[in-house]
Amino acid sequence: MEGMTRTLKVAVQMDPIGSIDIKGDSTFALMLEAQGRGHRLWHYHPRDLAMHAGRVMAWAQPVEVRREAGNHATLGPDEEIDLGDMDVVLMRQDPPFDMAYITATHLLQHIHPRTLVVNDPFEVRNAPEKLYVLQYTDLMPETLVTSDRRRILKFREAHGDIILKPLYGNGGAGVFHVRPDDPNLASLLEMFTERSREPLMVQKYVPAVRKGDKRIILVDGEVGGAINRVPAEGESRSNMHVGGKAVQTTLTEREREICARIGPDLRARGLIFVGIDVIGDYLTEINVTSPTGLQEVARFDNVFLEKQIWEAIEARVTPR
Repeated sequence: MEGMTRTLKVAVQMDPIGSIDIKGDSTFALMLEAQGRGHRLWHYHPRDLAMHAGRVMAWAQPVEVRREAGNHATLGPDEEIDLGDMDVVLMRQDPPFDMAYITATHLLQHIHPRTLVVNDPFEVRNAPEKLYVLQYTDLMPETLVTSDRRRILKFREAHGDIILKPLYGNGGAGVFHVRPDDPNLASLLEMFTERSREPLMVQKYVPAVRKGDKRIILVDGEVGGAINRVPAEGESRSNMHVGGKAVQTTLTEREREICARIGPDLRARGLIFVGIDVIGDYLTEINVTSPTGLQEVARFDNVFLEKQIWEAIEARVTPR
């Protein structure tokens, strides 16, 4: 067994394991690595969380994983577990970052850090991808966050070519590239207003996105690896969900500067596994809720970042 000599009890809070893509899912890679290090795994869904009499509980199933298509997980019988008795909880369910997600962070905060929750639930709650990044506005493209139609129209007048996106969206959903001659901005704003009371993020369009949107993975504040996601023809979004293609890449000097700037803050906040997005010379998002990219980095560079992540986790686990 690699890493520490003690067997850890690890509960994985995630979406249903039966439907994951084992060739691309980062949580699956983390689970395989944990199992290879001798740790015991349980799987549960966020809806199975409960708090009663000061204890945070979940209906969970012991699980064994293997890299075998169509037979990648064997689940044991449902059992009620006290998450305070676990050594580690991986909070790995996909966004949206809604009130259910926020509630889960509040519940898990009751057991952390005696049970190490990765990433730190307090910091996850306070670091939504499109808001946390605003601490580094000098590294970002020109950005506006508002619900005010007048401000958005004025921003568009100043910059012409803009990107409009929901503040708590994910996977590229609801992201629009509004060109200077596009007459649909007013209609888009009406649509967003009808669907949600949340503000929008509006950014100056960065043409370098045609060359790709780079996902850089930081492990405990240090650069681990990167992939470049190139948008499909006719698309302004590079997300894999909408046809973006992952390609091998290396980091530029500017990208290393960005990582050196934010890395110490990530580490201090207990954000062990983070994925940042960089377009051209600009930082656009800091993803802390359920970052991805581990398996792509492994395929392109033969670097297994899940090993580094588990080394960082094991170093932080509280001795029982």
